[in-house]
Amino acid sequence: MRVLLCPLSNPGYLYSTLAIGRELRARGHLVAVLCSPGAVATVTLAGLLALNVEEYGPPLVLSVGSWHWVAEGPAQYTAVMDAARDLGADVLLTSILCHGALLAAERLDIPAVVLGLSAWLWPYRGGGPGEGDTAERDWRIREVRALYDEIRSRTGLAPRRDRHPEQPLLGSAFLLRGHPALEPPGAELPKEAVHVGPCAWEPPPDPGSVALIEQETRRIGKPVVYVHLGRTFGGDSMWPRLNAAFTRSPFQAVVERGRSGDPDPAPAGDLLVVRKPWMDPLIALASLVLTNATSAPVLAALRHGRPLVVAPNGSEQPVLAAACRRAGVAVRFPDHPGQAVEVLSDALADPELARHARGLGSRLRALAGARAAAQIVLAQCSSPSPVPADQR
Repeated sequence: MRVLLCPLSNPGYLYSTLAIGRELRARGHLVAVLCSPGAVATVTLAGLLALNVEEYGPPLVLSVGSWHWVAEGPAQYTAVMDAARDLGADVLLTSILCHGALLAAERLDIPAVVLGLSAWLWPYRGGGPGEGDTAERDWRIREVRALYDEIRSRTGLAPRRDRHPEQPLLGSAFLLRGHPALEPPGAELPKEAVHVGPCAWEPPPDPGSVALIEQETRRIGKPVVYVHLGRTFGGDSMWPRLNAAFTRSPFQAVVERGRSGDPDPAPAGDLLVVRKPWMDPLIALASLVLTNATSAPVLAALRHGRPLVVAPNGSEQPVLAAACRRAGVAVRFPDHPGQAVEVLSDALADPELARHARGLGSRLRALAGARAAAQIVLAQCSSPSPVPADQR
């Protein structure tokens, strides 16, 4: 089988897709990854065939931050369609919000599997959360569906009339990287939505960098909190609260900048700021994980059995933060800097928080992850084209 992976090229989307691609490659299938120029080295490191999207269109059409611009949707559509034709793809695996990729698969009449985030973001088919959360989910799907419909119109495809507005966004299968415990009790998802688990992969860590970080944390000698910053979506920077939490306090922090703005650590703070393409070794050092509540750090923390402190801003963050608190694995980081140390102290001392984190981590590790996802991808094709042995 020939599989084209066309995820968003940012690590939070790319790495989990590469985990599935590696599993498909191990089963003897030809796997190519359409990616931004900056992701080519990572794809190659993962052992997969990289297709530079610049050969098919603008370099940013598979980057977070560009997906929502309607003008770039048709360019993504064209790039994915041309790459799929060149490969002779039997199936696509793409990211949530890649409308152009879904439309390309429709035009080519091949199945598209969508890799989502940790939790379901849109309205449930039945049951689910309270009234306030439902209104937010309704607003989110209206906005996303409007973008999809506009891009669909610009690519010349006929309008759709769907009973459920999320239907065209699901592909032939929609994979969630979390666990059912992150959904509200009684929530009913579409039949296409399946919890497969984390699909964990990241580039191998540099041993020298890890050793230096370990040396510094041992020198300070305080409990480590791993902090993973996400986008603020126009909200306030977390740095005033971080400086209050880790200056002359009982804790130290290793802070991954991620896609946040410029760092602003206090000179007297015990804050080691890093920018690394991996996080597992740093979470292993930590007793607690503080995050804006994006999927990658939340799932990594839980896989390691680490409790969470969450400070959500926009996008998936409020949904996933609420899910983690509902599951008993997280507490909310306070808005007031003066309360930060108290909240971290209470979280570290809470045996129930730690117990729930270990329990959910165990359930996540028990899911098949990339193996289950690969099987679902393969199941979408009834008669795939043969792959010569020298191309596997």
